[in-house]
Amino acid sequence: MTAAAAPPAAWWRPQANGQAACDLCPVGCRLRVGQVGPCGTRANHGGAMVPLHYGRIAALALDPIEKKPLYHFHPGRDILSVAAPGCNLHCAFCQNWNLSQRHDASTRPATPAHLVDAALADGSVGLAFTYSEPLVWFEFVRDAALAARAAGLKVVLVTNGYLNPGPLAELLPLVDAANIDLKAMDDRFYRRVCRARLQPVLDAITRFVAAGVHVELTNLVIPGHNDDDASLQALVDFVAGLGRPVPLHFSAYHPAWKLQAPATPRATLERAHDLARQRLDWVYLGNIVGATGRDSRCPGCEAVLVDRAGYRGVSRLTPQGACPACGVVQPFVM
Repeated sequence: MTAAAAPPAAWWRPQANGQAACDLCPVGCRLRVGQVGPCGTRANHGGAMVPLHYGRIAALALDPIEKKPLYHFHPGRDILSVAAPGCNLHCAFCQNWNLSQRHDASTRPATPAHLVDAALADGSVGLAFTYSEPLVWFEFVRDAALAARAAGLKVVLVTNGYLNPGPLAELLPLVDAANIDLKAMDDRFYRRVCRARLQPVLDAITRFVAAGVHVELTNLVIPGHNDDDASLQALVDFVAGLGRPVPLHFSAYHPAWKLQAPATPRATLERAHDLARQRLDWVYLGNIVGATGRDSRCPGCEAVLVDRAGYRGVSRLTPQGACPACGVVQPFVM
């Protein structure tokens, strides 16, 4: 299969001396002729910004939707997951750095139509742009999302949320669900560990929610960095203030790439879970085996709504998304 022909890059401005100013994300790069952005996804070719990975994919797999993780969006269904190399953050703890931080990762050609056909053939609920950072793969994600929507498929983003308001406003009408990494409620953490800033991520989460996108949040709990009670409480307070139920996933960290802090103890995740459950109905634990934070239970009667083992979920909800025991409709997309 040949790669899709790349359209002009979106969200950039020509500058003096042949430079190209990228307006896609808050990093705000100004690239010289021949220079590749630190995200590895955009470059200045002869004074014009070019999307490097348009029509190229580095990974393609049919995953359980719970693996994203999305626990309240079509539970028990599979979704075709796709990625290209690159990311606009450079988190020292990146759990998938071989794809997100290596600009020389191997790719193969693909078109939006190919992905849609593959998703339909697999019985997938839709397309998930995941594994690396889909927002900097903007042009291809936009075009593939348009094709997916036209075919009746759902569109999912697994993202760091680091995008400027203009591009985000263009993309949001095409997105059905997103899991957004909220790495810490501390701007110093973002600057020191991720080479980014916190506020644009918080603003993006608020915009996703306001646009009616189904949103779930993930926080990778890293010992000695964001696992103290004050940090966890600030995170919980933000989620509680979003104005609608938003599931929160605490995920266990394992040493990776440049950060060699010890792996997250089970007790730390369980402490985070218990703290969050004082204000939130929907709190889950990931990257760890155990009953705490695994299943979805009705906040009213405690009946099991979705029974999970590993990445697989079995829904007990009614077709209308109601609890099978007490009949109260729950915040799930069925």
